[in-house]
Amino acid sequence: MATGLAVPLALSALGGALIGHFTSCVWPQALGLTLLVVWAAHRWRLLVLLAVTACVAGQLWWMRGGELPEGLSRQELVLEGQLTKVSGGDGRARLEMVVDQCRPRAEGLPGCEGLSRVRLSAYDAPSMSRGERWQLVVRLRPPSGFANPGAFDYRAWLWREGIQATGYVRRDPPPRRLETAGFSPRRWALAYLDDLELSPRTARWLAALTLGAGERLTDADWDLLNASGTTHLMVISGLHVGLVAGFALWLARGLAWCLTPGGWRMAIWPWWLAGVAAVGYASLAGLEPPAARAMIMVLVGLWVASGRHAPGPWQAWWLAFALVEIWDPLAVWRPGTWLSFGAVALLILIWQGRPRPKGVGGWLWALGRTQLLLAPVMAGAVLLAFARLAPSAPLVNLIAVPWVGSLMVPLGLAGWLVAWAPPLSEFAWSVFGSLAGGLAVGLEAAVRVAPLWQPDPAVAGPLGGGLILVGLLWALPGLSMRLRLVGTALLACLPLWLMPPLPRPGVLRVRVHDVGQGQLVALHTAHYRALIDTGPRFASGFMPLTTLWPEGQRFDDVIVGHDDRDHAGGLVGLMDSHLVGRYLAPPDSELPVETEPCVAGRHWRRDEVDFRVLWPPARAEGLSDNDRSCVLLITAGHRRLLITGDAGARVEHELVAKLDGPVDVLVAGHHGSKTSSSPGFLAIARPRQVIFSAGRDSRFGHPAPVVVRRFRRLGSCLWNTAEDGAVTLWLGDEREDRIESQRRPDWRRGGVGGECLALESPPSMPAAPR
Repeated sequence: MATGLAVPLALSALGGALIGHFTSCVWPQALGLTLLVVWAAHRWRLLVLLAVTACVAGQLWWMRGGELPEGLSRQELVLEGQLTKVSGGDGRARLEMVVDQCRPRAEGLPGCEGLSRVRLSAYDAPSMSRGERWQLVVRLRPPSGFANPGAFDYRAWLWREGIQATGYVRRDPPPRRLETAGFSPRRWALAYLDDLELSPRTARWLAALTLGAGERLTDADWDLLNASGTTHLMVISGLHVGLVAGFALWLARGLAWCLTPGGWRMAIWPWWLAGVAAVGYASLAGLEPPAARAMIMVLVGLWVASGRHAPGPWQAWWLAFALVEIWDPLAVWRPGTWLSFGAVALLILIWQGRPRPKGVGGWLWALGRTQLLLAPVMAGAVLLAFARLAPSAPLVNLIAVPWVGSLMVPLGLAGWLVAWAPPLSEFAWSVFGSLAGGLAVGLEAAVRVAPLWQPDPAVAGPLGGGLILVGLLWALPGLSMRLRLVGTALLACLPLWLMPPLPRPGVLRVRVHDVGQGQLVALHTAHYRALIDTGPRFASGFMPLTTLWPEGQRFDDVIVGHDDRDHAGGLVGLMDSHLVGRYLAPPDSELPVETEPCVAGRHWRRDEVDFRVLWPPARAEGLSDNDRSCVLLITAGHRRLLITGDAGARVEHELVAKLDGPVDVLVAGHHGSKTSSSPGFLAIARPRQVIFSAGRDSRFGHPAPVVVRRFRRLGSCLWNTAEDGAVTLWLGDEREDRIESQRRPDWRRGGVGGECLALESPPSMPAAPR
C-alpha cells in the first residue's frame, strides 16, 4: 500500500471507531449505500478508505448489539464457550469466556445469540484452565459499574475490554467440561514455572515480563507499580517485543555476515526473521491488546529501519495507528493506545534531525535526556487518563527502564532459551530473581519518599495539560531558550492557581455516592467533612468505599445510620485507610469501632450549617434494627435535607411532628422500599428533590414502583444512583443551588419535565422480601 495513504487510512479508522461508538443502527445502511455508490463510480482510493471506516464501525456495532438484553438480567442462561482467562483463588475464580452458544433456560425470554464475551465469578468451582470449553449455567446482567467523580469507571473498562455481560456461575446444575485445552506453548511455559522452586515474586514477575501473564501479579504488585509509575514495564509492551525483535535481528545479521561477508548489509531476510520473532513472541503472550499493539508498532518500525522503500517516521506512525485501529477497533478507547503512540510521537520529535550520538558517553547522555523529556509528558498523560500521579516516576524510570529492559528481560528470555539445560535456566532465573528483589526494594523506598498522589478531579485535568506543555516546550525543536524558560516558569505556578473549590460558609455540598445496594452520603462545608453511612461490603470482600478517595483522608464525623452490612460494610476500609474524628451510631449498635450515641436531640453547627438528629430516642427498646436508624435533618440557609436511613413507616409517623414543614431534599428511606415513604409522611415532607440510593438490577427491586408513583404525584424530581450514578447538590446559596448527576441517562436528556422526568423501572424479577 502506498505510504501516502497512511494518514487518510488512520483518520478513516478513527472515524469508523467514533461512528460505531456514538451512532445508532441506521448508519450501517447509510455506509453500505455510500460504498456501493463509490464502487460504481470506480473511486478505488475512496472505496478503500470507506471500507476501512465501515469495517471498524461494523465491529463496534456488532459488539454493542451483542450486549445482554435488559430482559435477561439475572435470568438463568446456559452458555457454552472457551475460557480465555482464569484467575483467582480461595474458592473464588474470575473467568472470561468467549461464548459459542447462549440460550435462556426458561421459555418465553428474549434470545441471547449475539452474546460473544462475558466476565464471570465462580464460587467453589471445579478446577478450570484457560483454553478449555465449558457449559455453564449463569446469571448475567448488562455491563455496568459504579459512577462516582474521580473514581475508576468499571463500565467504561468493560466496554474497552469488549465484555458484553457480567455475572456469576450457578452451582446447580454444576459446570460441565466439554473439551480439555489443547497444547499451548504459553500454558506449557506457565506450568513449567509452577513446577520450579522459585520464590513467589520471581515466578510472578518472570511470568508477567516474559509471558505476558499479568493475571499472576498480586494486588500488592500492581499497587507498587502504580505508585512508582512503572506499570508499563511489567506488561508485554513495545519494549519487550522490540528487545526480542532486536535480538533476533542481531543474530540474523551476524549470521548473514558469516554467510555473505560482502553483501550482508543488503540482505532482507534478517529483517523478516526479526518480524517473525516479534509475531511469535506476541502470540506466545496471548496477543492481548497491549501485546498486539506492540507487535504492530515493532513490525512497522522494522520496516522503517530496514530502509528499503520504507516510509518516513511520521508516515509510519500514522500507518501503525491505522493498523492498530483496524486490528482492534476498541483501541481508541484504551488509554494505553494513546500513551504508546504519544510516547513514540514524542520520541520522533526528540530524535528527528539530531546527529547520531558518538561513543558510550554520548549515548548515555542522549538516552538520559530522552527520558527526562519524556517524563513530564507521560506524567501529564497518565494524570489525564487515570487521575493519578507518581511523583517518583521520572527518577525511578531513569533507573528502572534500563534495569528491566537491559537486564531482567534479557535474563528472563535467556532462561527460556536454555530451558533444555535446567542448570543454565535456573542460574539465569536466580539472577533475574535477585534483580527483581532489588527493583522491588528500590520501588518501595521511592514510594515511601514520594507516595502516589491522586489530586481532586478538578485539578487533575489542568495540571496534566500543564505537564504535557512543559515537556513539549523542551522537546520541540526550534524554540528559543527564553520561551522555554518563561513558559516553564509560568506553568510551574499552575498548582498555586489550581486549588480544589471549597464551599463558602453557609453552603453545604452533598454527594450521594453510587455504591450499589447500600448508602453512602458525603457532606462537605468550608471546613467540615462528614459521612452518613459507609456503603456495603459484598460477599467477595469488596467495599465500594475503597475506590472513592485516595488513602489518608480526614473526616470529622462518620454517622453510621445502623449496623446492616449495606450501610456499615465499608467501615473496615474507612478505619484502615482514613482518619476519623468521631463515630456516631444508634445505641447498642454492633460495630468494630467505639461510637458516640446518635440520638434525638443531638445537634451541632459547622460553617453556618446546622446538623440535627431527629431519631432514634435514647431508649429504643422494641424497635427493629431498621427502625433504630439514625435520622438526620440538615439546614443550610433556607434549604433543608433529610436523610432517614432505613427507617420505616412507623418511624416516619413519629417524624411528622418533628419536621415542622416541608424539606427541599430527601434521601429516600430504605432505598425506595415500599416499607418507607408512607403517604402520610410524604404529605408533610413534600420534598422537591428525591434521591434513591439503590443498586442497579438489585434483587430487591428498589425503588418500588408504588413509591415512585407517590413521589411523582407530589411533583418531586427523582434521582436514582443506579441510573444517574453519584448525585451531587449544593444547598445554602441561591447562586449554587443546583443538582448534578455523574451519568446522563438518555431519559434525562429531554422530554416532558426535562431533567425531572422520572424513570419508573419495575424489577425484572419479583422483589425479594426484606
